[in-house]
Amino acid sequence: MKYTKMALFMGASLAAASCTGGGSDGGGGVASASTPQAISQKEKQQGAEAHPQILNEFGGSYESPQTAYVVRVGKNIAVQSGLGNAQSDFTVSFLNSPVNNAFAIPGGYIYITRQLAALCNSEAEMAGVLGHEVGHVAARHSEKRRKSSTLAGILGAVGTIGGALLGDNSGLAGILGAGLKQYSGTVAQLFTLRYSRKQEEEADDLGIRYLSKAGYDPTALSDMLSSLAMQTTVDAQAAGRDARSIPEWASTHPDPARRVVRAANNAKAFAANTVRKQDSHFAAIDGMLYGDDPKQGVIEGQNFLHPDLRLKFTVPNGYGMQNTNRSVNISGNGGQALFTTNAQAYTGDQSAYIASAFKEIAGDQQVSYSEIRKTTVNGLPVFYATATVPTQKGGSNDLTIFAYEFSKSQAFHFATLAPSGSSPFDAMYQSVRRLSASEAGEIKPRKLRIVTVGRNDTVTSLSNRMAYNNLQKERFMALNGMRSDAALTAGSKVKIVTY
Repeated sequence: MKYTKMALFMGASLAAASCTGGGSDGGGGVASASTPQAISQKEKQQGAEAHPQILNEFGGSYESPQTAYVVRVGKNIAVQSGLGNAQSDFTVSFLNSPVNNAFAIPGGYIYITRQLAALCNSEAEMAGVLGHEVGHVAARHSEKRRKSSTLAGILGAVGTIGGALLGDNSGLAGILGAGLKQYSGTVAQLFTLRYSRKQEEEADDLGIRYLSKAGYDPTALSDMLSSLAMQTTVDAQAAGRDARSIPEWASTHPDPARRVVRAANNAKAFAANTVRKQDSHFAAIDGMLYGDDPKQGVIEGQNFLHPDLRLKFTVPNGYGMQNTNRSVNISGNGGQALFTTNAQAYTGDQSAYIASAFKEIAGDQQVSYSEIRKTTVNGLPVFYATATVPTQKGGSNDLTIFAYEFSKSQAFHFATLAPSGSSPFDAMYQSVRRLSASEAGEIKPRKLRIVTVGRNDTVTSLSNRMAYNNLQKERFMALNGMRSDAALTAGSKVKIVTY
């Protein structure tokens, strides 16, 4: 999370661009995946409008020695789709995000995060996951999704991206009842969340086809899906969640285990090819930033620490965090929350800040909240208020804005949503404190390193070099796509994470 004055929630332009993915130049037909229709002028315009907002959401472009490599691979796989005849028809962005994600939007815009590039164990795997996302665009899946969710309804739902995700005109109560995470800023979900199983399988098939056409091993996508499933399990364990839960990219691409097998079987329909380009991929990603960028804050277990803003807080056990460009998203079985700042700068007027925070969530709909209460937490002036909002199932939730004054010109707040009468976030509210200069100085970035396996190296010895204080072996094996019975070969290369 970076300090920003930009609104917490996306406006209507992105919702429109993402959900009207566009099948044609304004005609009614939707091109089939087998006979892809070229990028239309309308799609180019839509993509161009959404592109800068996506960059902002995901920490901006990651300008690094790896960028040119990722752009080249992305354009090469995208051109296999037939959406454009030249690589210049596509814009590939390498995102500075610690989230495992990749996606593509109409207009020839393709995205991959540095975290997902790091998880890939070869150039072919990275090309495969990008090909899958391009496949969604080639098959005009967003256009098909739009036809079951009218644009008027999407934009009518208080003007937030929650409306786009819900795909109905449920109003404030429905959106709040669905949970804060529905509209907390994960822009890529706008392009993938509502894809059906059939559409996901079609995108897998297209990704495999593009791999084969580009000269890669077509089974690479299956291996990438397997690594992603393992990493998802580790992420869940690290957050204290049920390892069977599926967050982030995997949550929008359901049933990863089934898809691994299906993709492997379908790859057999293409000419056998063993080209993976692991060595060149490893050489390209060696030394890349891994995990959180300290400039945006870091997640360490259940703690969030921001060295530049000099703050720290702790979330309850069993709750996971996702650090986006404008907020920290917190979710668990007992409730959901955001940690962020208002789009409008803090001027010392606590009442205005609380009103603005509620308005950012409710839009033009009125929310009645309690009298603003005041206290101190770890020496910080605190002010907070709660609104009770109905759920779609007849119950009610408490929506709380819990704000902290860090200075007369800077404030941050939690926006939390939990069943009325429950209090899952009380300890989290009390955990916020300032970091000392020495504490902030100890926060260091992690780096991805490629190492050669020595004669005496074991999974355990290499895992012990991982720059984490828990789940070292599990992290090492997921990062390298290794199963529990995998054997190391002296002279081979593996990935580790160091400071």
